[in-house]
Amino acid sequence: MRFTIVLLFISVFSVAVKAQSIKGRIIDEQDQPVPDASITIKGSFIGAVSDREGLFKISLKQPGTYTIIVQSVGYQPNEQVIDVQNSEAATSFTLVRAAGSLKEVTVTASRKAEVVDRTPASVQVVNEKQLQTQLLVSPNLSNILGQIVPSLAYSSNATSNTGQTLRGRTPLILIDGIPQSTPLRNGARDFRTIDPSVLQRVEVIKGATAVYGNGADGGVINYITLQPQTAKKFNAYSSIARTGMLAHADGTGGFRLNQHFTGKAGKIDYAVAGLYEKTGEYKDAKGGIISPVYGLGETDIVNVFSKLGINLNDKNRIEVMYNYFGSGQKSKYIQQIGKYGVTPTIGVEGETKGEKEGTRYNHNAYVKFLSKKLFLNSTLETSVYGQKFYTVYGWSASFENGGQSTIRSDKKGVRSTINTPWSIGNSIRNEVLYGVDYMNDVTWQELTDGRIWVPKMDMNNLAPFVQLHSTIKDHWIFKAGYRLDQVKIDIPSFTQIKTSTTTGGKLINGGKLDFTASTFNFGLRYAKWELFKPFASFTQGFSMVDIGHYARGAKENDIANMNLEPIIANNYEVGFSSSVNKVSLNIAAFASTSKLGSTLIENNGFFEQQRAPERIYGIEGSIDVASIKSFLFGVGGVYMEGKADLNKNGNYDDAADAYLTGRRITAPKVTTYVKYVPNNRVLVHAEWLYSGDRKRFQPKTNGTYTFGEGPVNSYGIVNLSASYKTKKDIHFFGGIENLLNKDYYAAYAQWYAMNDYYIKSNGIRFNAGIGLKW
Repeated sequence: MRFTIVLLFISVFSVAVKAQSIKGRIIDEQDQPVPDASITIKGSFIGAVSDREGLFKISLKQPGTYTIIVQSVGYQPNEQVIDVQNSEAATSFTLVRAAGSLKEVTVTASRKAEVVDRTPASVQVVNEKQLQTQLLVSPNLSNILGQIVPSLAYSSNATSNTGQTLRGRTPLILIDGIPQSTPLRNGARDFRTIDPSVLQRVEVIKGATAVYGNGADGGVINYITLQPQTAKKFNAYSSIARTGMLAHADGTGGFRLNQHFTGKAGKIDYAVAGLYEKTGEYKDAKGGIISPVYGLGETDIVNVFSKLGINLNDKNRIEVMYNYFGSGQKSKYIQQIGKYGVTPTIGVEGETKGEKEGTRYNHNAYVKFLSKKLFLNSTLETSVYGQKFYTVYGWSASFENGGQSTIRSDKKGVRSTINTPWSIGNSIRNEVLYGVDYMNDVTWQELTDGRIWVPKMDMNNLAPFVQLHSTIKDHWIFKAGYRLDQVKIDIPSFTQIKTSTTTGGKLINGGKLDFTASTFNFGLRYAKWELFKPFASFTQGFSMVDIGHYARGAKENDIANMNLEPIIANNYEVGFSSSVNKVSLNIAAFASTSKLGSTLIENNGFFEQQRAPERIYGIEGSIDVASIKSFLFGVGGVYMEGKADLNKNGNYDDAADAYLTGRRITAPKVTTYVKYVPNNRVLVHAEWLYSGDRKRFQPKTNGTYTFGEGPVNSYGIVNLSASYKTKKDIHFFGGIENLLNKDYYAAYAQWYAMNDYYIKSNGIRFNAGIGLKW
């Protein structure tokens, strides 16, 4: 009898436990539902995502008091404390629309979640809504980021991101923390290594950073992939779009197919996505075929993505991610060389030599373990990752008997971070992040016929680090850190490839390189007033010289005699953010110096590295205004300049010194937008993109310009996009690039100052399609 009573009590208690939950609804200021909002219980992995009516439900194991955090892209976070007893607790959240991105959360800047406007540095988050809006016009990530991030140079409108620098230096590109850049031999194809349809957001750290290692002297751009939606066991989204030119449309038709699946079943959540795109011919405003070399036209693109998470319990989680990206161009056109400053280089019908140009594959994968509430309430995040990259460039007659170059890179690594909080009294809260990064990178460049242009360079990079984050009396935010990169590179002997001018054929003796780079960072922000949150920071970043590019044309016979010292960039920055009512403002002045920079220059028809002290400085800013309920508008821009101290006397204004070329320094840049959002179903977005003049160099005696020194003339283009979602979850969308069909050369084509790169940009292009949630 006693056993029966106990069993009955346990059964009743179990039913009561199962019945405990929190349910509610997420709405905005206009009482409209907010779908896809993230609802989480603070300090755990338990959470849900709101459905299309803004509804959610979270099941709990036991009663108690819980802190609930609600976040959604484009809105300020909302936090509530809810007391849950032996029944269902009901609540609602009203989200206030953020004027800009100041309330966005970044994990890249400090390897932990923190609000952007409480970070003592310039950090920008390109959220999912911004990505989706830009995706209506162009799926090219180089275009998207060039339009949204003020201090990032405009896109080259090509497969190469050569010259697309961030504050005058090359950024480190990551996918979920996995390095995409190949600093040992920079092939400038790291921007377009994933399709934006599988991204949750992009986090941009501007200027040098010591938080990450090799390649971060120009900052970091981290592509954060999709997170699973956990409100239901199964969610799906399908879309199809037609693309092409609106003028001179013959042969330009293409399409995009996109499929997403996501959901949660028990302790397992998942996200799976696939993308296939086929582009037609790309034409300029007058109907000329844009050169197929490095071109975006007549290309097949495939992206396959999957992410699986297992919540072992409330404190521990395992996550696995895999992404494949590949592209291949099959063109019926060949390049017809124009004349720089006179006639464009175009495509004419002909048979392309060699193999398809494009990125054959870019595989990225990680296994991540996350654990909360360890010793001293510490958290642990450890990720084991791998990347395999293979890209093919166009056939070139510059090699002896012609040839086609490729770059391969295989990376394996581990990132492990522990975050330990501790306090001093009631007024100082601290967090110490510490851990280690290890990466092995094997990169080489060969021709498709097997000739070695750059041998297999084998790099091992071990880097312990520590970061202190302190909040003093809730208003002062202080950050300081140190990182020690220990780099060993093994380079085998090789023979330089012969060119069509019979140069090359020289034996280069290999060797082992050993570098140690200590980098520091510290910053301070005062965040008491929303109206004015000033900050100042000093950060250092470290990057290897492009060893492969240097060695393949080096005058020295031995690796040991080459000037391959790494770059240490010192970045100084002061600025402030402001958010009042529905206006947000960001302004930052910056300067970046390096005792030994690296700039690619032309010397008698050959490219070589210019090693000299460098100084870059500038100012950037953005303002976003939600003027009335349905309208938002904003302006962003940057001005920067840079010089090299060629005689190395500490003075940058001597006659012997020189401005940095257009490959490094972008012309003044302004972007503006107007957005109409009357409700969560309608969006109309218009933007104007302007690139100013930059004319710092004189022509040579024959009237031509040296590589990178071409004068840049101003231009501006207008883009337009719109979308509409029905109550039955049908999504109609469309976008127009270069709405006014402007005939122009992008800055890249102008400063490059070479006949074969003097290529016009797109004329008026469209993207129109339909999507369905089911």
